[in-house]
Order: sequence, then C-alpha cells, then structure tokens
Amino acid sequence: MTRATVIIPTLRRPESLDRAARSLLALLDPHAVERLVVVDNDPQATAEATTRALALEAPFAVVYVHQPQTGIATARNTGLAHAADARFIAFLDDDEIASANWLQALLDVQKHYDADVVFGPIEGIAPDARAGIRPVVETFFSRRGPDTDTLLTRTYGCGNSLMKRQTALVGDTPFEVSANQTGGEDDILFARLEKHGARFAWAAQAWVQDQAPSHRANLAYLLQRAYARGQGPSQTAASHRDMAALVRWMAIGAGQFVIFGLGGVGTGMGLTPTGADLMVRSAEGLGKLLWFSSLEPKLYGISELKRRS
Repeated sequence: MTRATVIIPTLRRPESLDRAARSLLALLDPHAVERLVVVDNDPQATAEATTRALALEAPFAVVYVHQPQTGIATARNTGLAHAADARFIAFLDDDEIASANWLQALLDVQKHYDADVVFGPIEGIAPDARAGIRPVVETFFSRRGPDTDTLLTRTYGCGNSLMKRQTALVGDTPFEVSANQTGGEDDILFARLEKHGARFAWAAQAWVQDQAPSHRANLAYLLQRAYARGQGPSQTAASHRDMAALVRWMAIGAGQFVIFGLGGVGTGMGLTPTGADLMVRSAEGLGKLLWFSSLEPKLYGISELKRRS
C-alpha cells in the first residue's frame, strides 16, 4: 500500500490545528497516512498539548517537533527533517480540513501521472468576515482548477499538495529560508522544479476546506497578500535574469493596477463585493510592478504572531 507522511506546520492555532489533524483521522482510509509530523513554530510551544492528545487516538504515528525559530520555510524544512525515509510528503496547512478521500486522491493521481507534485482544490470559508466582503474573502482563500484529474502547465501553493520526496524535495532545505517572513517559499521551489522539467498534476477530488481566521478575513490583509502574490512572477523572471519576461510582467501589472484600481474606486472600493474584488486585483497588479524584495510585505513568522497579540 502506498502511503504518505503528512506535515502540518502550525503557529499558535491549537483549535485550528486540532480540526486539521482530526480530519486525517476521518479519512476513508487513515492508514494511507504513514505518519503525521506537526511542526510547532510558536516559541511558546502552544501546539504540544494538542498534538500529544491526538497521538493517543491516531491509528498512525504522530510526531511533535518544536521549531522556535519562526518562519514558514524553516517550519516546512524542519518537518522534512523528521520524515527522511518518506517516499511521499503531503502538506496540509493548520487552517485546512481534509475531505474524506483527500490523501488517497492525491496518491492515485501521483501514481497515474508519475507526477513530482500534485495539487488539489480548496474551498475557502470565512465565517468572521464582514458580510459585505465575505464572498471576496472566501474566493480569495479558495483554489479552483480543472474539473478532472490532469497534468498541469502551472503551479499552485504548497498547502494541499503531495510531493515525491526524491525528485521534488531534494536536500535538507528545499524551501528557501529567505522567504521565512514573506512567504513565497513554495513559488521559489516550484519555479526551480519547473525549470528542471518536473511533472505537475491536479487531483480534482482532493478537496480541503480552508477556514480563514478572523485576523486574515478582512480587506487590509487581502490587499497585502494579493500584493505579495503579484510579486511572484516578476521576482521569478528577475531571478532567472529573463528581462523580457520581467518587462512583460511589469507591464501587465501596471495595466491591472490602473484598470482595476479605477474600477474599484468607481464601485465603492472595499464597501461592496465588486469594489473589494477590484481593489484586490489592483493590488496584485501593483505587486507585479513593484516586485523588489525590499518592498515585500511580512506576512508570516514574527509578523503573524504580532497580528494575533
């Protein structure tokens, strides 16, 4: 039987972590989980009690790792260090809830396409978002793709993914630690894999639900996250010294910033769903234009802790 090690990095979200981890116990075949590695990235080790309690109930091994050096890339790399013998690694974020067939769907698609990385769809929910912009928030945290399993010509984020350890996660630190506070460590990894001919696939039935926490379910956070997301393609082009692609992305970004920004102003900015959506799109365009690392917003690690304090 093919199995995968599941890694959940977590940062001061014990209740959310409990939901995510327990969704693995509810899988149609929980034995598809080789082991669960929980990486507690809180200096105060707030996830230990939750993880220890879960270990008493789980039909698979549960490994608790405390990594007090905050940063999303460091947390992911730390999890990998405790799964050195794993053939496949599945990443589940601590605010995600796996559907009953989640892991098996990822494994089946990997086998069918001999894929290095498999992504699945995400349904975003935001119960704490202001009613007027809740549809925008939920769409932002959602991930849509093809209706059927298929090979991909693009990549998505690391949350809700399965990777072949030998080919996709090479070395001790495959995730770039310079992105610890800004995020985008997965974009850097996938751009490198794409350059070397890796195979990416989509598992249409590998659904997870992503429940946006209250401190993220607002327009201010969406604008920062969209800006950072927009920086990704321009930064990738710059790192590859592809000036033609960089100029193209910057031009696209400038157009998005102006067109969507004007549309957002004309439709009430963030006061209506349409206005909020256009402002988010405008922010993503601005990120493509202002891609410099010195202008990257800090969204993870220490900055994330400050948002909750």
